[in-house]
Amino acid sequence: MTAIAGIASPDQFEQVEGMLDKMSHRGGDWRDVRRGRGKTFGALGLQIDERAKEDIRRFGLVSDAPSQTRLAQAQATGAGFELRRDMLGVAPLYYGWIDGKLLCFATEVKGLLEVTRDVHELPPGAMFDGKEISEYYCLAVKQPLQRPEDELALELRRRLEKSVRRCIGDGQVGAWLSGGLDSSTMAALARPYVDKLHTFAAGLPGAPDLAFALMVADYIQSEHHEVIIQPEDILAVLPEVIYYLESFDALLVRSSVMNYLVAKRASDYVPAVFSGEGGDELFAGYGYLKDLAPSRLPDELVEIAGRLHNTALQRVDRCSSAHGTVAHVGFLDPEVVSLALEIPVEYKLCDGVEKSILRHAMADALPDPILDRTKAKFWEGAGVEDLLAEHADEQISDADFATQRHLPDGSRLNTKEELFYYRLFREHFGEFTDLSWMGRTKGAPVS
Repeated sequence: MTAIAGIASPDQFEQVEGMLDKMSHRGGDWRDVRRGRGKTFGALGLQIDERAKEDIRRFGLVSDAPSQTRLAQAQATGAGFELRRDMLGVAPLYYGWIDGKLLCFATEVKGLLEVTRDVHELPPGAMFDGKEISEYYCLAVKQPLQRPEDELALELRRRLEKSVRRCIGDGQVGAWLSGGLDSSTMAALARPYVDKLHTFAAGLPGAPDLAFALMVADYIQSEHHEVIIQPEDILAVLPEVIYYLESFDALLVRSSVMNYLVAKRASDYVPAVFSGEGGDELFAGYGYLKDLAPSRLPDELVEIAGRLHNTALQRVDRCSSAHGTVAHVGFLDPEVVSLALEIPVEYKLCDGVEKSILRHAMADALPDPILDRTKAKFWEGAGVEDLLAEHADEQISDADFATQRHLPDGSRLNTKEELFYYRLFREHFGEFTDLSWMGRTKGAPVS
């Protein structure tokens, strides 16, 4: 994992250094800033990203590309920079203009804000040459394969195993483990390739995730770590979570609190972890999908997968990078995504059972209670439930919500909880007249 930054001007060394300073949590093992041919650019990273340092020297290329799944890069060109982002937006990348004329870019918004408040997110699967955005990949519905379910389940297992093996590296990797099917799949597939697999779970006392995660850890014989969180811990950590997350979206913040705390514990043991993000979107894991007509399901899955980049994947990236670690998302490997788009929807949602083909593919690798467990949102399974919403309700009056829910960019806050988070966000970043770069969770509750 690296942080990258640049400005299309040759005399911006201190400014680029300042941009990297704001993102120094992403890796402190090395840093390199260069001037040349009308531009200044640089990167910092972890020891495991030494290749990225070599790319700067040899090719004038700064990149965040620790695996085939993840890519954010800026290539120095005669005219400035060419920016590129991976097909689903696993790696973040933002750009803007200084005084309307100098192109600049950074891995995180906080880095970009050092030089401009003109913030834009480079879309997934896109390139930008400073003039036009061009799309090199488009997530789209594919013609379903006419093959037996057993055969496709075996192929899915093979591709998932291959995806995990690509990320193992020297074996210094762990797994965030909620005890749900997706995170358990990543942990179980990684276990044979790691001498000692560290797994990490977080929750309030008695949270369901803790019990299910321990079951998986015992089954795969991992070195398991529990982070038991008290309600006061959640409230205390909220300001720093929102700072690293760069969002006030209520459901995203809610799910990030536990993720942030478990990532902090994981960073004490390993430089990289596996995350199960993407399984629900590719294999129909959400309960509301059962209410859709089968003919609508392929389009809906493509839509929610296409929204991951600035919601759930932002959570995964920021929670891991806040503690100087890398999160690998094995479900979003290009070969896995390609197959998932071709699997018939009746194999994904079968007789009311979500992710049916994934359960089939992992039948010999996980205990039955995990294979049978239904979807629980990260914050629900961790025991957070309505704690944060109730706290916000105590802090914000009806009158304040009515007068303060309308933002300068014309958007509107959905709930008191979101206003509570927005106040913390504004303390860190100020107000924006354009928030189009910030994702909002589909289907979020509205007051």
